[in-house]
Formats: sequence, C-alpha cells, structure tokens
Amino acid sequence: MAQDRTSDLLRKVRKIEIRTRALSHQVFAGEYHSAFKGKGMTFSEVREYQWGDDVRNMDWNVTARLGAPYVKVFEEEREMTVMLLVDVSRSGLFGTSSMSKRDLLAEIAAVLSFSAIINNDKVGALLFSDKVEKFIPPKKGRSHLLHIIREVVEFTPESDGTDVGAALRYLTNAIKKKCTAFVLSDLIDVDAERMPRYEDALKVAVNRHDISMIEVYDPAERNIPDVGLVHVKDSETGKAAWVDTSSAKMRAEYRRWFSDVADNTSKLLMKYSVDSVSIATDQDYVKGLMTFFQKR
Repeated sequence: MAQDRTSDLLRKVRKIEIRTRALSHQVFAGEYHSAFKGKGMTFSEVREYQWGDDVRNMDWNVTARLGAPYVKVFEEEREMTVMLLVDVSRSGLFGTSSMSKRDLLAEIAAVLSFSAIINNDKVGALLFSDKVEKFIPPKKGRSHLLHIIREVVEFTPESDGTDVGAALRYLTNAIKKKCTAFVLSDLIDVDAERMPRYEDALKVAVNRHDISMIEVYDPAERNIPDVGLVHVKDSETGKAAWVDTSSAKMRAEYRRWFSDVADNTSKLLMKYSVDSVSIATDQDYVKGLMTFFQKR
C-alpha cells in the first residue's frame, strides 16, 4: 500500500517535472530573467571606448596612462534567492475542474523553480497553513528542486487554516538578505469585514524583499451553481451546514462575499505595490504567468 502510494507520488512528480521543465526552458526562462533582476551590477573589465558608450563609465586612470579613452564594463550580478511561500491549507484540496487548487499551485511552483534554476538562482520553500509547517532553505540543483515539488504535492499539514501573515513574518525573520518571494495561495485569509488579515506582515516584508502574489481559485468557489439543497463543510474550520443553493438571494450574497474579498485584496496589494496575478484551475496558467512576467 505504502509502496503503491510512493510510486504514484513519483509518477506525479515526474509528470510535473517533464511538463514544467519544458515550459521553463522554452517559454519562461527569458521572461523570468527580464522580470526579476539580480542584485545589481558588478565590474567585469576595462576596454577601449566605442561610439555610444556612456561617458559616465570612463576609466580616467587607464585613459590617462594609455593615452586613449577606455571605459569600465559592468555585468548584471544575476544570482538571486527565490523563496516560494506555498499555501498547503485544506482549502487547496478543492477543485471542480481537471485539477485542484493544490495541484495548480504545485505546477506553478515547479515552473518558477525551474525558471530560477535555469537562471542560476537558489530556490527555497516555505509551506504554510495557519502556521509555518515546513521551511526548506534555498539551494541550487535539480534534486533540491524535485524535493520541493514532492513536498508541495504530498505534504499533509498539521493545521487546517490559512495565515498568510505568519508565512510573511517567518520569511522576514529567516531570510535576512533581499530575495524574490512568491506567495502561492488562494488568499482566502480575511476578517469579519472581509479585509485581508495580513497587512501588517506584508507592510514589513515588502520593505525587505521583492514580494509577488500568485492567487489560485476554482470557478465554482465564486459562482455557486443552483443544485438545490446541499450539505457543505468548510475544509479549514470543519463547520458543516445545509445550504439551499436554489435561493437566488443566497447565491447573490455568496458572490458578493467573494467579490468584496477580491476587491479588498486588490486594493491592499496596490497600496504596497505588490505585483499579482489570479489564475483559475480551469485556465491555462501559462498565459497568466506570461502576462504576469511581462507587466513587471
């Protein structure tokens, strides 16, 4: 039984690897490189001045010594640290199309990881529910990357809820130097007024790191169908209730709740200049990520 489960996991991880590695090489690597800059510029060499060179890069000492104009050449210091903050709460198991939200998060995490590795960046991961469940320090290499993918696919959280703020606070404390961090979540983490609960943590994190939000959702979450009386259970709180989906008023209130959450989340991310993209489980995430990379 355990052996069959392990074999299924390996097949699933291998399938994700084949698909996402090809996408990363063929589609995303260049866009990723352009969208996420390295640490800065580092000196490379001195060469003779050519027409069009920036005179601010003139090396006056070499110019005076050789009697001809020379300029300093700089290269982008490319290597970065990339952190994936992946929501592994119970709500990620929901899915009414070809994949669950958790499956979609795993593929997107794999694409970002392979794109980072191709560009010689280190990758780490932080898996969270309503607490930080697992921290994987950033490293390079295919085996490390596959370890991250396996954890995202298979990890069983100890807690059921969602606390984006806890993940952001842990990131701020654990990674001291500036990194590029992706929060991969359905971002359903709001208070009674439908306001995101993680503003304070986000405010601190964006001052130290380059934070991006990748939200995933299932269409059925936002537009509940009319299927009569159904028994529903909140996967995070465990609360269950009977819901009359034939009630137009109930469906309208349901849509309004998600609309308010989406609007409030969008306003918060704009307030702190956080780039974001929202991708549905029935959509082609390739287009969503390409648009996300290109608008940075």
